Amino acid sequence: MEHCEQIQDDNRRIRQMLNKVPEVTIFFWITKVLTTGMGEVFSDYLVKHLNPIIAVALAGIGLVALLVLQFSIHRYVAWIYWLVVIMISIFGTMAADVVHAVLGIPYLISTMFFMMALTIIFVIWYKIEKTLSIHSIYTRHREAFYWSIVMGTFALGTSAGDMTASTMHLGYFSSGVLFAILLAIPALSYWLFNLNKTFVFWFAYIMTRPVGASFSDWISVPHSRNGLGLGEGPVSLGLTIIIFVLVGYLAVNRRDVKDEHAAA
Repeated sequence: MEHCEQIQDDNRRIRQMLNKVPEVTIFFWITKVLTTGMGEVFSDYLVKHLNPIIAVALAGIGLVALLVLQFSIHRYVAWIYWLVVIMISIFGTMAADVVHAVLGIPYLISTMFFMMALTIIFVIWYKIEKTLSIHSIYTRHREAFYWSIVMGTFALGTSAGDMTASTMHLGYFSSGVLFAILLAIPALSYWLFNLNKTFVFWFAYIMTRPVGASFSDWISVPHSRNGLGLGEGPVSLGLTIIIFVLVGYLAVNRRDVKDEHAAA
């Protein structure tokens, strides 16, 4: 009897953790791309209008506070989850820019570094947990690995996008198109050839960062840099409003929440 009660308690805790991340739907991908773009341009805006050290410190404090909040709750809450993603987007952009602008490390080297770091985290995660599935985030360890990967994808995506735009001289628009094509290839392969779902998810997750960042930069940078010249401030505000409306919509109708009965 005691053993059965323990199993029931474990199952209840697992069911509570099942909703710590959203269901992967079209709304997930739209919101993800928007947050990557918003984080990119808002990071640039903060660094230009504040002391860079103060900007990075504020972003770091905000990220830590939101991560503590995310880990303290027992189920997925749309506005908390996406606030964490936004702060990771902002801080990840700053981290990648600091590596290049302050330390003087070329984008190619930083891109390779973040790629290796991300690979190491994936390997350790799989070695310990035996799965990388987005649908298996129901323990604290896996949640910690999940957010570590998310942080790594944002830093990698920022460096890769800047590398193609600046080092390879493709410009922001062409870089966005390039990464959009790279994003589409595994997605089509999944539908046509039943490619591994977990691989496709994480590859797409990584690619959404340079896609969103490249196009948002293209919209915001001046004409002298082959952009539309709308400015970081207006673009950040516009994307924030769209994200706010979309996350509010998800919070109300819960289209991105797993079916708890099916999951159990």
